[in-house]
Amino acid sequence: MSKPSTPGGTASNTLLLRRQLAELTKRPVEGFSAGLVDDDNLFEWEILIIGPPDTVYEGGFFKARLSFPPEFPLLPPKMRFITPMWHPNIYPDGTVCVSILHAPGDDQYGYEDAGERWMPVHTVESILVSVISLLSSDTPNLDSPANVDAAKEVRTDLAGYKKKVRRLVRRSAEEAFD
Repeated sequence: MSKPSTPGGTASNTLLLRRQLAELTKRPVEGFSAGLVDDDNLFEWEILIIGPPDTVYEGGFFKARLSFPPEFPLLPPKMRFITPMWHPNIYPDGTVCVSILHAPGDDQYGYEDAGERWMPVHTVESILVSVISLLSSDTPNLDSPANVDAAKEVRTDLAGYKKKVRRLVRRSAEEAFD
């Protein structure tokens, strides 16, 4: 088996990603699984998040991708759900909008403190725990929504929002076993 790498990757960031993958393989964390999309590329991970218990997402199986830049860990990865999602903090294309995935530094819009944004100490596990926390919240953050329509529905028709999410959860569960 060849060692995974990536064009543009450095020895230190590939080593860091290899260690995180090995740790998650050796000691899986409840609520998600993670692995490589392609064994030869440490910079593209496939993720499966299991809908958190006692939330509208319970029972769902949500596939996503984590794409790490060559500058990792100085810059954060991007996370995008492949499974259709309906959430104010997830863009219509599936891209996740959560503070720890925002580039380090000050927020030009003033919504986040620098300490809430990406720091090189974050790991795949801390990212996914943050995303699970996002899905677990009874009241999503509507301050700067990534999906304006979902945010509007949360504000004006919470029951309709939850119904739409439950429909996507059922579909994700059906597709997970196809």
